[in-house]
Amino acid sequence: MRRLFLFLICCSLAVSAQNKRPFTFEDMMQLKRVGEPIVSPDSKWVAFSAVDVNLEANSKTPHLWIVPLNGGEARRLTPDSGSGEDRVRFSPDGKFVIFESSREGGSQIWMQPFDTASGTLTGEPGRLTYLSTEASGAIWSPDGKWILFVSSVYPDCEGATGPSPDPRDACNKKKDEEKAKSKVKAKVFTQLLFRHWTSYWDGKYSHLFITATGCAMNSFAHPGNGQAMCVERPPVDLTPGAHDVPPFSLGGQDQYAFSPDGKDIAYTSNIDEVEATSTNSDIFIVPVTGGSPKKITTNPGSDSTPLYSPDGKYIAYRSQLRGGYESDRFRLMLYERATGKITDMTPNFDRWVDSMAWSPDSKTIYFTAENEGEAPMYALNTAQPNPWPQELVAGFNDSPTPTADGKLLVFDRMSVEFPNEIYSAPLQFPQCRIAPPPNSYSLPGCLLSKAEAVTKLNDPVLSQVQMQPLEPFWFDGALKEKVQGFIVRPPNFDASKKYPVKFIIHGGPQGAWGDDWSYRWNPELFAANGYVVVMVNFHGSTGYGQKFVDAINGNWGGPPYQDLMLGLDYAEQHYPYIDKDRECALGASYGGYAINWIEGHTTRFKCLVSHDGMFNTVSAYGTTEELWFAEWEFKGTPWTNRAMYDKWSPEMFAANFKTPMLVVHGQLDYRLDVSEGFQLFTTLQRLKVPSKMLYFPDEGHWVLKPQNSRLWWQTVTDWVDEWTKPK
Repeated sequence: MRRLFLFLICCSLAVSAQNKRPFTFEDMMQLKRVGEPIVSPDSKWVAFSAVDVNLEANSKTPHLWIVPLNGGEARRLTPDSGSGEDRVRFSPDGKFVIFESSREGGSQIWMQPFDTASGTLTGEPGRLTYLSTEASGAIWSPDGKWILFVSSVYPDCEGATGPSPDPRDACNKKKDEEKAKSKVKAKVFTQLLFRHWTSYWDGKYSHLFITATGCAMNSFAHPGNGQAMCVERPPVDLTPGAHDVPPFSLGGQDQYAFSPDGKDIAYTSNIDEVEATSTNSDIFIVPVTGGSPKKITTNPGSDSTPLYSPDGKYIAYRSQLRGGYESDRFRLMLYERATGKITDMTPNFDRWVDSMAWSPDSKTIYFTAENEGEAPMYALNTAQPNPWPQELVAGFNDSPTPTADGKLLVFDRMSVEFPNEIYSAPLQFPQCRIAPPPNSYSLPGCLLSKAEAVTKLNDPVLSQVQMQPLEPFWFDGALKEKVQGFIVRPPNFDASKKYPVKFIIHGGPQGAWGDDWSYRWNPELFAANGYVVVMVNFHGSTGYGQKFVDAINGNWGGPPYQDLMLGLDYAEQHYPYIDKDRECALGASYGGYAINWIEGHTTRFKCLVSHDGMFNTVSAYGTTEELWFAEWEFKGTPWTNRAMYDKWSPEMFAANFKTPMLVVHGQLDYRLDVSEGFQLFTTLQRLKVPSKMLYFPDEGHWVLKPQNSRLWWQTVTDWVDEWTKPK
């Protein structure tokens, strides 16, 4: 009877899967892109932003949402203003929220009363900032009287004078207007890092500003007076000078924070003379009243993400010990404010500490760390001597946020099967692991904390499509070490059939595939039109220890290439449904480099796709911006270590190029200049290798515009189909 019951369940699931259709690009564009959770001070509500994509309008618009933490449907917090709203934050007493909006032009900070009983905004929002240079990244002071935010300004406008209520902003506005009106668009450079990622340096630096909340509150009490009051009381620049505060970041936690007593601000900045060759960011402290900052770190590598403990005794931050290396291990450090003592809290924890948060009692730090294709949540008891992180929650998680009573941990989670949603998990449960390896042991009956979904914004789309789980496998890779790979099967999978393969290679190179979601290189979408997707976390990938990461330094085409080939060999041998005669390899960034390297070293693939890949190591050095990357990875410059550059340069093996290749590159990619793509395509054409180039004049290192993204997927899909599917 039990066997019949299980059989009926299996059949039911199979039929259910068969009734769902394959995932499409249009489905992906309908998904809401959920941001980090922000818990209200009374722990009743979770606010967040969610981005809507309008494919036909070629736009992405964020909106604010709210959901009750104890269960219930998520709903929009703000009406449609046309321009959208982002980055919501509750006031310390929970009676107000601030958010970013461009509803009156450029991005500014707005404030609005919040009714905690109903979870709704009341009245009309009041505008808090009026800077011509815009404002973003706002946070509240602990007493709710001040707002700290970021704006990029010209440093030579700091001492401006004049009749304007804010002469400094008038100076910034004048400079911007003069540039916009000028018929001459030439630029003069006197230092490196003159362009970065997708834009040229415009002479501005990001600074931290502080402003009183009273001006916006005045508009609630006296409608119409708020603007005059805010303009008459311009914000104060706390970090003047020719340095970025905070430094450029591709995402993650804020690089600044208020002290619990509201008297100081800790922030991150890199003040080295040549930023293009330096990763040496440090932590500084400055009074909220302004003044000279105090540098509290001396490490030659990166120190960032300062986070005060609630009792004010410590500042936790992330640190990389080796200067010039952006992929050194991120450690959790603790700065004791009374004595200045700095302690490495994770000296033997061989994973990268990522997003983190203090417990309300200041005894525990919760953080995420990537590990073998997941990003579990960990807890570190700071009161214990030589503490070892305890794994709390499995899965691929981010943005830990404990509730005020310390009973729940709120965070966001994703999977290869679904994009970001907000989850919660109880914090009071048995410990799972005691002491660091190799002496660690598990308590009997131990269970990881069970996570539950708080939001399900994307269920209406995902319930209609068939998603396949990520299947891990391990094999013997280079350097006689175990290496992990993954497989995603196509929808309506039939084990008796043979399927073509998309072998996708991640970028970084210090990155990794895992059970997470991507709107760019999405394994489910790659598999959706009848392919098995194979991925390998080669030497250099994160989540397997720092030694594994470092193995790629000065060895770009060595162990990583061996791992890729051995991993694909393993998949071919152990998954009989793989058709090894119909395989195409695809990659971007370092993955693009790997594709270019593969082109000169094997003919096992029917086709290749190289997106934003390095083709000529020497020319790439001269046209990139963050020079520390190339100088670390190739152990010097082209004039001090030319042999290393030549050894791992794909163009040196062009005589071997034979496999049909699609080349993709963006004009605004300043990490790997578009000339790399042009050189590669020119070489392929001259060698009469079947090839095509997809060129984006308005994209950088990633293809971000919705319609460009659609063209990317169509072009890549058609190219792979052309060479791997029967004519």
